Amino acid sequence: MFSDMKIRDNKFVYIQLKDYIKSMILKGLLRADEKLPSSREMASMLNISRNTVMYAYEFLQDEGFVYIKRGKGTFVSDVKVNTQGKWNIDWEDEINEYGRLSEKLDIIKHETKWKSGMISFKSIAPDENLFNIEEFKKSFLNRMSIEGKKILNYGYAQGYKFLIEYLLKYMENKGVNTSGKDIIITNGFTEGFDLVLSCLTNRGDNILCENPTHNTAIKIMKLHGLNIKGVQIGKEGVDLNELKEKLKEGKFKISYFIPSYHNPTGIVMSPENRAKLYNILKGYNIPIIEDGFNEELRYSGAHVLPIAAIAGKGNSVIYVGSFSKVLFPGIRIGWILSDKVLTGYLESVKRARNIHTSSLDQAIFYDYLQSGDFNKYIKKARRIYREKYEFALKCAKNYIPNREILGEGGMHIFIKLKDINSRQLLEKCCERNVIFTPGDIFYVDDKGQDTLRLGFSRVSREDIKKGFSIIGEEAKKLGGI
Repeated sequence: MFSDMKIRDNKFVYIQLKDYIKSMILKGLLRADEKLPSSREMASMLNISRNTVMYAYEFLQDEGFVYIKRGKGTFVSDVKVNTQGKWNIDWEDEINEYGRLSEKLDIIKHETKWKSGMISFKSIAPDENLFNIEEFKKSFLNRMSIEGKKILNYGYAQGYKFLIEYLLKYMENKGVNTSGKDIIITNGFTEGFDLVLSCLTNRGDNILCENPTHNTAIKIMKLHGLNIKGVQIGKEGVDLNELKEKLKEGKFKISYFIPSYHNPTGIVMSPENRAKLYNILKGYNIPIIEDGFNEELRYSGAHVLPIAAIAGKGNSVIYVGSFSKVLFPGIRIGWILSDKVLTGYLESVKRARNIHTSSLDQAIFYDYLQSGDFNKYIKKARRIYREKYEFALKCAKNYIPNREILGEGGMHIFIKLKDINSRQLLEKCCERNVIFTPGDIFYVDDKGQDTLRLGFSRVSREDIKKGFSIIGEEAKKLGGI
């Protein structure tokens, strides 16, 4: 029986033996009070060390699967194995409305998938080749040596104190008045946006946003049962005249805008229009959720203040920030800057859901940020992404027939095609191993069938040229001029 066990090289042998014996006990192949081979016999049988066998037996004893009689050996415990009849539930019938809608809106499952060998323009994540891993390792070791025991225990729902203090200063450096405001750390933008909507909206409330807008935000708004009213966006940002007309149609609970490197269009709203937007919404007393998407990657023109800075001492703007599209998205560090009263409620909701964001991740990230390595990284990233953006823009103009190309930097551009359905184009491009994101998923209505988003951050210059050329060739075959 034991001689049939196959030892694998990629796993500790004592764990393999422990799991093997445990599996036989649970299957009823080893019965209560049955004696196991001695450590010497088992070691000889499997050609492993005796200490390894003894270690496995000790773990099995700790878990209650065996008992050891001194001088007599190791015996199987009386483990109650459930041998009753099979009980199956049809979980498909049990899924609630939230679960079904989540699955329906899951673009990872339902959109065209990347396959090995494809040139992919789907991602707008940072290029991991730019990450300074050695500096990050230093931050890990530094934090562990300073407060390893503390940050490996439970943390606080609001977040890691030093990171909160750093981010408050960070926001002040953006021009934001933080008096009367506070920060809560989140698992990226997604949790931050969800927390805000959970605290402030009810099913059936109206929410105002740009059209198109961030697909993940659309998903979260729909899961909260909100009525989404979109306002068209152009080269200057949101259409302010259309915004005024929308506001006359009904009462809005809250609004959501991405003023910098808008996702998906890449547009940066001008300072003048930010102020106008703020004042229009102020007149209707509609709070603003500002998405600080990719603000750190501005590499052309003067600094543009976030809307939260325009608000001054006012508390009407809720700023949701994240480093996920800039640096280390695997860590999932984001934050919400809001009025202290609101922050208190956000903290309670977060504590009820996931207690807190990883204290270890927050502490290491803080150490990396305050060491100055982040500023060095951003300087390097801006230069490289600027070069890629300029090259991608040039290739798009040269190869892809279009009505309009939008995007002022960041990690992507947005293209309006000439009388071509982007999903038909995607199907043809996939046959030639090129994939991109069709633009209709970013619209809150049935528009956008003639648009697409092209992310270039993780694509080489060679593949940008090759991929854009293929997209252009297939577009022309479909009737693009």
